[in-house]
Amino acid sequence: MQLTEINFDGIVGPTHNYAGLSLGNLAATSNAGQTSQPRAAALQGIAKMRANIALGLRQGVFLPHRRPDGAWLETLGTRAEDADAALLANALSASPMWAANAATVSPAPDTADARCHLTVANLVTMPHRSHEWQGTLAQLRLAFHSETHFVVHGPIPAPFGDEGAANHMRLAAGHRSPGIEIFVYGEKGGPFPARQHVEASRAVARRHQLDPGRVLFVAQSEEAIAAGAFHNDVVAVADGRVLFAHEQAFADKDRFYADLRRVMPDVEIVEVPANRVSLADAIRSYLFNAQLVTLPTGESALILPTEARETPAVWTWLNEMVAGNGPIRRIELVDVRESMSNGGGPACLRLRVVADPATIDPRFLVDDAKLDAIAAVIAQHWPDTIAPSDLASPELWKQAAEARAALLETLGLGELI
Repeated sequence: MQLTEINFDGIVGPTHNYAGLSLGNLAATSNAGQTSQPRAAALQGIAKMRANIALGLRQGVFLPHRRPDGAWLETLGTRAEDADAALLANALSASPMWAANAATVSPAPDTADARCHLTVANLVTMPHRSHEWQGTLAQLRLAFHSETHFVVHGPIPAPFGDEGAANHMRLAAGHRSPGIEIFVYGEKGGPFPARQHVEASRAVARRHQLDPGRVLFVAQSEEAIAAGAFHNDVVAVADGRVLFAHEQAFADKDRFYADLRRVMPDVEIVEVPANRVSLADAIRSYLFNAQLVTLPTGESALILPTEARETPAVWTWLNEMVAGNGPIRRIELVDVRESMSNGGGPACLRLRVVADPATIDPRFLVDDAKLDAIAAVIAQHWPDTIAPSDLASPELWKQAAEARAALLETLGLGELI
């Protein structure tokens, strides 16, 4: 098998709006009530994928879900036409765009049966996300349909919150090498909920048949969650042999670093000191919600939102890091401002899967030509703007349904998802 890293990005859906539903996500709540730009948001995501392809990275997509989610509303005894404003907003959320919360992924070299395991995230902490898993699971089972190469698991049962890859990191010497899988969970978050439950993380590790000697369970710091790091990927990211993290990311970083060095002596830890970049600046700029990737040249690159350049302390530190002799020597900036305004940066938009592309349904893999076709559908069908008052409009619901149907038809997926 030709194992490689594939970044699956969520296409921003046509109901992308700023309802401020995500408690603890400071960008989402601070922009609540603003007018969104779904078309621009989706095209920004397409441009990000093009930039990845230009770097030599493999790229896939996940598709928007049906919105409003009538099936979910039906379980609550109502319909879009009758639901109150708060419930309707939860049914219209375009949050499946953040593919980092789609699932937790363990590549074949890590698992006892030598198959890639994926567990769909239950996202039970937030109402607007709790009904995502059914639509996501349907896509995962289509994209990773080969039972010879993949095992796709249903969600961990409630009440154990599981937020997927946003609270999971993997370090490995290469795509064929067994990795070290790091599950980051929350215990306390001050005024905000700790979304990842340790029992969910342990259950995923057992399901995926991981070697207990190559798995670490690490508590996120209460300070980080309280500052707005609602997922670990807001304060830490890993790839290859490199862990890139904020000094205040973990509850007991010294123990974590010692355990990590014990199982992976050649790990390279790049820690950003709090006295150089505060948690507030790290979260505002999404310095760590970046894609840390290994380019075909073997070089490590950090794909950052343009907000990093607009935060002086962050930009100064990054330039010093690149000028030094550390493992991260290249920075790429992408404009995902619409997603950022709703609380999701470059890493939120993607799910990293190490697999052989030949084993994946090709309808979920993209190149520049396919992105051209997707962008054309977006330009024609996605709403230009959505104001809060638009959410109750049947015309918006109709437009969203037609836009999604056009995209599925373009990709040859029809009514399959």
